[in-house]
Amino acid sequence: MNLKVILALTLVHFSGDFFSSFINPLLPVFVEKYSLTLTQVGILTGISRVLAFVVQPCVGYFADRYRTRVFVLGGLILVALFIPASGVAFGYLSLLVFVGLGSIGSSMFHPTCAGMIPDYSGYKPGLAMSIFNTGGTLAFGVGPIFITWFVGRYGLHAMPWTMLFGAAALVYLVRVLPPPRGEGLRSLGFWGSIRDAFGEVWRPLSFLWLIMVLRSFTGQSIFSFAPILLAERGNSLVYVGAMVSFFTVGGAVSGIVAGHLSDRMGFRKIFIVTHALSTPALLLMLYVPGTWVHVTALFAGMLLLATLPLGVLMAQELAPRGKSMGSSLMMGLAFGTGGMLTPVTGKMADMYGIHPVLVGVSFVPLITIALAAALPELKR
Repeated sequence: MNLKVILALTLVHFSGDFFSSFINPLLPVFVEKYSLTLTQVGILTGISRVLAFVVQPCVGYFADRYRTRVFVLGGLILVALFIPASGVAFGYLSLLVFVGLGSIGSSMFHPTCAGMIPDYSGYKPGLAMSIFNTGGTLAFGVGPIFITWFVGRYGLHAMPWTMLFGAAALVYLVRVLPPPRGEGLRSLGFWGSIRDAFGEVWRPLSFLWLIMVLRSFTGQSIFSFAPILLAERGNSLVYVGAMVSFFTVGGAVSGIVAGHLSDRMGFRKIFIVTHALSTPALLLMLYVPGTWVHVTALFAGMLLLATLPLGVLMAQELAPRGKSMGSSLMMGLAFGTGGMLTPVTGKMADMYGIHPVLVGVSFVPLITIALAAALPELKR
């Protein structure tokens, strides 16, 4: 493993997601400053999600065709420049533009960086991908805490000062980060590239994509509505925040363990075991009282989030000629699709209550077991 390059790519992932994580926790401040309606808030978050996740396959297509660092460094520049600039937006329209451009930057570096990981991972691609994934997971754990503290102390107008963190990372990355190697698809055209990369493996890729969508839907439903459930039960904001942190940290730790085990055992067994155990872990989290919620949230996050790096890596090994496109399907499109399904959870919660609906959502990982059993067991 070329640890220097792997850590540089992880730094890109951490830095970009660190800035991307600023938007959601600052929504109440934006609402107050710009007198936003809930419809405007929905438009803002919807644009952010679509541009950050759903368009990633388009970027992955170009990343597999061209040998350039523009997608990595340019994407990080957009995120580090425009997300902090949202703190000094002139109005709602400029806020939409700043958040949109920052989200485009996020969609640029994710598939390209993930596509580069196998080229520098040696005989430990699972461990390398898990290290890379941990950078993003930790960023979404640290970023909201940092920016709420920063804005609470210095004000929204001080957000541009956070650009200095991105500038420092870019200075280092320009020196150490190599260009992507490309996959030799430039002369094939769009449909030719798709056929060459995915034509023989479309069936297992489809199963894998469905698994990642359902995993994302479950995780984002828990992230979105479990904090509201705990707050309705009279728990403090610190208590609720701790639950989210334990859930996230559990996923970061288990991702590394699962990646290491995949290098020895393959993918399929880990998918089946972790998703089968996710359901009882989530049910325990929803039913246990008091501080035991934090313990069960840790284990639930460990089991449910463990397979995110494995899905990306398996797509790359199934379709080695389209590593960036495969990564974007599992990391971007699947995550974005799962997120767009969470309004279904919200609608059902309005009708039947949050707790019974989240109990039902907890059984979704069991659906993925049959899909995982149909996946090929790749030789490691």
